[in-house]
Formats: sequence, C-alpha cells, structure tokens
Amino acid sequence: MNSESESAGPPRPSGKPLDPRLLRYASASRGFFVAIGVIAVAQTAVVVAFAWLLTRAITGAIDRMPLADLAATLGALAAVVAVRAVLLWAREAVAARAAARVQTQLRTALVSSVGVLGPDWLGTRNSAQLAVTAGRGLDALEAYFGRYLPQLVQTVVATPIIVAVMWWQDWISGLTVLLTLPLIPIFMVLIGLATRTVQQRQWRTLQRLAARFADTVHGLSTLKVFGRQHRAAASIEQVTGEYRRETMRVLRISFLSGFALEFLASISVAIIAVSIGFRLIDGALALTVGLFVLLLAPEAYLPIRQVGVQFHAAAEGVAATDDVFAVLDAARGAEAGGPQASVAAPGSVLRLAALRVRRGERMLPPLTLEAAPGSVVLIEGPSGAGKSSLFAALRGAAHFEGEAVYGTAEVRTLAPSAWLAWAGQHPGLVAGSIAANVALGDDAPDAGSVRRALGLACAGDLDPDRELGVQGAGLSGGQAQRVAVARAFYRHLRGRAAVLALDEPSSALDPDTEAALWTGVRALADGGAAVLLISHRTSARAIADTIVRLEPTEVNA
Repeated sequence: MNSESESAGPPRPSGKPLDPRLLRYASASRGFFVAIGVIAVAQTAVVVAFAWLLTRAITGAIDRMPLADLAATLGALAAVVAVRAVLLWAREAVAARAAARVQTQLRTALVSSVGVLGPDWLGTRNSAQLAVTAGRGLDALEAYFGRYLPQLVQTVVATPIIVAVMWWQDWISGLTVLLTLPLIPIFMVLIGLATRTVQQRQWRTLQRLAARFADTVHGLSTLKVFGRQHRAAASIEQVTGEYRRETMRVLRISFLSGFALEFLASISVAIIAVSIGFRLIDGALALTVGLFVLLLAPEAYLPIRQVGVQFHAAAEGVAATDDVFAVLDAARGAEAGGPQASVAAPGSVLRLAALRVRRGERMLPPLTLEAAPGSVVLIEGPSGAGKSSLFAALRGAAHFEGEAVYGTAEVRTLAPSAWLAWAGQHPGLVAGSIAANVALGDDAPDAGSVRRALGLACAGDLDPDRELGVQGAGLSGGQAQRVAVARAFYRHLRGRAAVLALDEPSSALDPDTEAALWTGVRALADGGAAVLLISHRTSARAIADTIVRLEPTEVNA
C-alpha cells in the first residue's frame, strides 16, 4: 500500500459537457447516443403534439365542438400521453443498459491499462484510490448515463425544434425565448464551475479517506503494538468529517443552483404569458395560437433547465471518468513503445552488464552477471544492497540503466511474462484454490504439473483443491511461501518461462524443508532452467554455480 503522498494528482477536467474520450474508450456509448437521439426526436414530436391536441380540445370545448370530434381529440391526446410514457420508459431502459455496458468496458480497460503500465507505474499510485475509482466512481456513471447524457441530448434536439415551432406560430414569443434562454446556460456555466470545484474536492477527500482506511487496516497490528491505533482512528474520523463537510457543500450548491434555474425559467415563462395575455385582450392574437405557444413555452426551457439539475447528480461520475481516462491515456502512450509479448528462443542466456537500478532518487551500483540454462546464480548481500531491486528491474517494476539482454532481445522489449517466473518475498496469493494460485495465468491448467510444482516446492502435502481466502488466508506463512514458489516452478514446467527468479524462497522454512527446496531448485536447473536466487542462508551456496556479492553502496542519480 502506498502512502497518500504517492497518489496521483487531481485530474484535468475536460471542461466539456461530453468528453470525446468516452466515445473512444467505451464503444457501447456510440450506439447509446444514436438510440437516445432517436428517442429525443420522438419525445419532441410528442411534446408538440400534446400541446397542439390539448389546445384544440380546450378551444373546441369553448367553441362547442361536436362531441364526436372532441372525443376523437381527447382519444388522440390520451394516445400521445401513453406514447410519451413509453418513450420515457424506453429512455430509462436504454440508459441503464448502456451505463452497465460502459461501466464494464471502462473497468476492463482500466485493469488492462494498469497491466500495460506495469508495476513500476503502479508503485507510484495509491491502490486504494484506484479501487475507489474502479468501484464507486464508475458506479456513479449510472447517474451520468441515466440522467445527464439523455437530458443533454434531449436539450440539443428538443430546444431548437420547440423554439422554431413557437417562432412559426408567434414570432414575438419565439423572440422572447431566444432572448431569455441564454440566461440559463450562463448561470449554468457559473454554477457548474463552482460545482466542479467542490465536487473535485469531495472526490479527492473520498479517495484520501479510502487510502487512510486501507493503510490503517493494513498496519493495524503494528499500530496496536506501538499504541497508535487511537491516533489512526482519530485521523480517519478527521478525514470523514472533511468528507461530510464537502458533501454538504455539494448539496448546498445543488439546491441553490436548482432554485436559480427554476427562478429564471419561471420569470421567462411569465414574460411570455403576460405578452400573450395583453395581445389576446387586444385581439391581436388568436386564442388557439396563444394557448398553443403558452403550453410550449415551459417545454422550451425545461430541457436546458434539467441539464443543469442533472449535472450535479452526474458530477461524481464525471470526476471518476477523468481519473479513468488519465490512466487509459497513459497506457495508450505506453503501448506504442512498451514491451511485446514475444518469447525468446529456448536455451537463451540472460546477460546483465553494468546494470544500475534506479530506486526513487537513488541509483544503485552497477551489476554484471550471466545466467545460462542449467545454472544457479546466487545473489548475496546485506539488506539494502539492491538484490530485490534487481528482480524488480527484470520484471519491469523499476527503471534501470545499462545492458540487460535475454538471448538476442533487450529485456526492455520483452514482456516479463514471456520469459521470467518470479517468486517474491510476499506470496501474493489470491482467493481461490491452491491449484488456481499455482496455475495463475494459465488458461488451460495442467493438474499433473500443479502437483509436480508443489512437490518440488516441498508443498506436496497440500491439497490442490483446498480453497483459500483473501490474500491466501488459511495457510501458514511457510505454506504460503511454498505455494508462491510452486507457482514460479509451474510456469517453468509449462514452458512459459526459462528463467526462475526466487527472492528469499526459504526465509520461512525450517532447515530440513529448506534442504529439500534446494534439491528441487537444483533439479530444475539441471533440467535446463536458468535460476537467479536471492538468499541470506549459507546453505544455498551448496547448489550455486556462481555467487554474486552486492554491497549496499549508493550512487546519487
């Protein structure tokens, strides 16, 4: 878990009602806009038809229209009301389905992008904040797709058509709408800027709260030992209070903006109504036209007014998509020059020449070694010498300078999964069976290879079908370590990785089990594996062909 200081900075809002990157990264959104556009045209036609039929029914009743004609008009009016209800249902259904599909596509793209960017990039981000973005953040897209975007499309389609119809029937009312309508977008922009700022602060506070909570839970045992758990709880309470205050600010601005938009729309409709009333008294305007235009006037302001209202409901989803798009953009840029999932030729030799690993602001001293198939290279040195950093560089989790070649290919151009099997100091197990953990990444697991890998890792007594909890809960530390080693062995046995990188694989083992593990490592090396082994145990020297000693000297970057 990374500290909060390592989290990403605030996203750069697009400043547009619709971010074009949404169409690029979520293909489901394209069909959504086509469907919503068609529905919006139909809804606009229904609004105009409803106003016209209601006007005809009222004026017909005043003019003593024949009952048959009045009944037909009222029947058509009822049909229009039913169609309007169906269209509202269709819009909700389309929006809900599109939101679910876009959420799935963006989550999948986010996970894939994190894989493309690699552990080095992930090490500079806060995983709790990424989890909040991928979880609650993308869940907030339901309001964005279900309310905001449909209303935005409705505004773009309906407002010009309704204004045009009003102008056609009564140009004075149409002109009044054109003069007063821009006031609503102006106030929406001003309110939207304030809302976006407050919403961004609320979103960042939520991410900070998630990070603080995750860090506290992760280090709870240490905090209790040093008597700091109460201070950690107080810190979480403080951030929770900040989130509550930010949420109240968002709600306050939402209510005030809703009042402002309603007030402006009401005043505008009142101006049109007064104008129509005076002209009806003078006889300059027919009742049918005046009533028809008056019924359409609220509908002209309603779509753009609703856009402002729904913007607040969608603001959290917009803030989350800014974060998601930032990750996707970074991955898109990295893919062009990133490692390719090609496989080096069998029997290749790993050669490192003057390789210097960068860890933060530090540049570790240069390292030169060669690991050929059939050999075990033991890397020794005190803590802090850079042994684990070397493995991090090989698996793409740390930057390095110098030469790293596997066969004829630069290690930088190879995906680590194409040539390297790694077992780190932390097992990194996941919920599921032991067999699933051992065969991680294999789409067609081989039960025989799983059992052989467990046997070579001195974990043959474990049932491969045994289910584990989160992070491998249910195993002891030594058992979890052996399962992680078996996972690296399995990858080699399946021909997916010719180089084994084992980081302190026996640190939690007793001497007898450790000796059996060294026997298994030596057997794999004799079978053609190139083994890089980090160990503080002197017993590892018995199986080593080459010993490389690292010293903890630092070189400034």
